Formats: sequence, C-alpha cells, structure tokens
Amino acid sequence: MSAPTPAREAKLFRNNRSQAVRIPADWEMPGDRVTIRRDGDRLVLEPVRRRGLLGLLASWDRLDEDLPLPDDPPPASEDVL
Repeated sequence: MSAPTPAREAKLFRNNRSQAVRIPADWEMPGDRVTIRRDGDRLVLEPVRRRGLLGLLASWDRLDEDLPLPDDPPPASEDVL
C-alpha cells in the first residue's frame, strides 16, 4: 500500500445549480463517473468501476418461476458442425 499523498487545495465553482470541484490533472480519476459519499464533514469520491458480465449477472434478482422449455426439437447431429 502506498503512502498517503499530501493534501492540496482545489477550486470550488458553480455549475448551474450544482457545486463542483476542479480536480488537478495529476489526480485525474479514470472513467467519467464517480460515487460520492459523506464521511463526517468530508466527501469521498471513488471511481465507478466497470462490473463486467459476472458483476452484472450478480446484480440481477433471481427468477422465482419455472421457464417453459422451447417447443422446437434439438438439431440433428448432422446439422451441427
């Protein structure tokens, strides 16, 4: 684990009705989205990581119903290459 980076000041500004912060170029975060949460009087920003297929499937609710089997028969072995 790397040592903490010293704190720096950053500029706050208004963007329409939202407050925004200018992140220095050398602290740029990957992607174009972050999660934000409060920790006391601090705001913590974390990059949103791409979940991949397994993460997406894990986020879906399980189906509690039996799905019908298809009506079409499986292909004959000579049809499969």
